[in-house]
Amino acid sequence: MTPSPLRIPRQTTLARAARRRRAAASACRTALPVLLALLALAGCGPSAAPAGPAPGAAAAGAGGGPPTAGTDSGGKGRAGADARPIPVAAAAATVGPLDHTLTVLGTVVARSTVTVRTQVDGQLTQVAFVEGQFVKAGDLLAQIDVRPYEAALANAKANLERDDAQLQNALVDEARYRQLMAEDSIPKQQLDTQEALVRQLKGTVNSDRAQIQTAELNLAYTHVTAPVSGRVGLRQVDAGNVVHASDANGLVVLTEVQPIDVVFPVPQDALQGILQRTRGGAQLQIEALDRDGRTVLGTGTLRSIDNLIDTTTGTVKLKGAFANQKLQLFPNQFVNVRLRLETIPDALTVPTAAVQRGAPGNYVYLVQADGTVTMRVPKLGFTEGDRVQVLEGLAPGDRVVTDGTDKLREGARVEILDPAAGAAARGGGGTGGGHSHKHGAATGTEAPAAAPEAAKKQRQD
Repeated sequence: MTPSPLRIPRQTTLARAARRRRAAASACRTALPVLLALLALAGCGPSAAPAGPAPGAAAAGAGGGPPTAGTDSGGKGRAGADARPIPVAAAAATVGPLDHTLTVLGTVVARSTVTVRTQVDGQLTQVAFVEGQFVKAGDLLAQIDVRPYEAALANAKANLERDDAQLQNALVDEARYRQLMAEDSIPKQQLDTQEALVRQLKGTVNSDRAQIQTAELNLAYTHVTAPVSGRVGLRQVDAGNVVHASDANGLVVLTEVQPIDVVFPVPQDALQGILQRTRGGAQLQIEALDRDGRTVLGTGTLRSIDNLIDTTTGTVKLKGAFANQKLQLFPNQFVNVRLRLETIPDALTVPTAAVQRGAPGNYVYLVQADGTVTMRVPKLGFTEGDRVQVLEGLAPGDRVVTDGTDKLREGARVEILDPAAGAAARGGGGTGGGHSHKHGAATGTEAPAAAPEAAKKQRQD
C-alpha cells in the first residue's frame, strides 16, 4: 500500500508568510533612513534646491545684487583660476659670436697601413719587436736564417772569379791573334772566333755580377725592417716557423698613427659652401669628438675632398688630417666630426627649448611688459648646440618662454621663475593636490559605508 504524502497544516503556512512580510517591512524601515541620507548628500532629496537657478536669484544677479552661495563660490573659483599667473621659465635673446658647424659621423683611418711580409723563404730565427710597440722606419722587425743566402752569395762570387779569369785569358789571346793577323800568319777566321769568345765571356762575367747583386739583395731581405714609422700589431708568426714570400697574413701589420686621418661624409647640399671657402684659401677646422659628443679627441684641418658624390647616399667624402699627439684617435674608430664652416660674430640667438612647433610652424612665446605672452613666428637660421639663430621676428633682450609652454595661450598671464624654484613649486603643488583628493574621497565614502551593514542585518532577520 502506497503511503500518503505528508500534509502541512494551513495555519503553519500562513504563519510563515506572515513572518516573511514582517522581516521585509523591518528591512525596509532599516534601509529607508540610509537611502534618504544618500539622497540628501547627493542633493536629490526632498529638501534639495532645484537644479536650475531660482527666478529671484537670476533677477538679483541681473540687477547687480549678491549672487547665491553656490554661485558665489563657483564664480570665485573660476575667476581665481583665470587670474592666477602661470609659472614659467624664460630666457632673453642675446647677441654674440656663433659658430656655424656641421656635425657628422666619421671613421678614423691610419695614414699608412702596411702588412709586413718576408721577401725570401726561410726559417724565422728572431722576432725583434713587441706587440703594440712604436717603431721607426728602418728598425729591425724580424730575422730570417741567413746561412743559405750567404752560401749563395759566395757561390756567385766564385763564379765571377772563374769567368773573369777566362775572360782575361781570352783577351790576351785576342791581342796575340791580332798581331799575327797583321803579319798574315793566321787566317782571319781564327781571329773572328777569338773575338766572339771574348764577347761571350764578357756576358758571362756580367751575369755573374748580377747574380752577386741578387744574392746580396736576398741576404739583405733576411733582415725584415719597418717600411714606415708607426705602431705594430699582433704578430702573425712565431720564431722557428718557416715563412714564405707568398704567405697571405705576413709577419705583422704596421699602422702609421702620427699623423692620422679621419674620413667623413657630408651632404651634397653643404658641398658648395665648403668649396667656396677652400678655394679662397681658408683652412677649415675639424674637431673629432667621442660618441657622446662631449670630449674632444683631437683637432685638425680639412685635407682633401673626394672627386665624386655617392649616388646611393647623396654625400661626398672628406678627409681631415690630425696630428694625434695624445694618441686618442685609433684606426677604424667611429667619431663625431664637427666641421667648422664659419663664425658669425654678432648673431642673435635664443635657446632651442624656446622654439615650439605647431600649425604656424616654428614659433615662440614672447613675454611682454605687462606680464602676458604673445605668440611670435620668427625666421630662424642654423642651430648650434642649445642655441638657434634668429634672423627676423625678435630683438635683443626679448624674453621668450623656455619651460611651461604646454599651458600657455595667447594673452595668458605668466610668472617668471627660476628653473629650480619652478621645479620646487610644481613638486609642492602636486603633493598638496594629492592630499586634497584623498580627503575628498574619504568624505564621499563615509555615508555609503552604512549600506552593507543594513544588508547584513536584513539577512540575519
